[in-house]
Amino acid sequence: MKRILVSLSLLMALVAVPSFANDAVIANAFESKHSDVQVNGSGTVIRLLPDDTQGSKHQKFILKLKIKQTILVSHNIDLAPRVQALNVGDIVQFNGEYEWSKKGGVVHWTHKDPQGRHVHGWLKHNGRLYQ
Repeated sequence: MKRILVSLSLLMALVAVPSFANDAVIANAFESKHSDVQVNGSGTVIRLLPDDTQGSKHQKFILKLKIKQTILVSHNIDLAPRVQALNVGDIVQFNGEYEWSKKGGVVHWTHKDPQGRHVHGWLKHNGRLYQ
């Protein structure tokens, strides 16, 4: 029984590592002012912003990561469905491309590339995948 508990504790620790490892990639990109970095992770919605309607339409919101860094998510709603019933305090998982900004950075390309030339991105909210 003791061996099972130790193994379970080790497994839980290993499962937790990717989130912090992903946050570290974002933190490193921010500190080194790098862009065009493929990232994934999750964060808590701290602010909902109006849609950007100039050119391609984008749903925009700000996430706070576990490392306390904030990122702007700019989700193209011309190419992917809008994240439904999104509220402050919700958890959103993401896979997209990080672009540096002095406010923490932007994650975009959270959708499939219709041309097939870019890594497909996505958002996940309340068990539903948006891409």
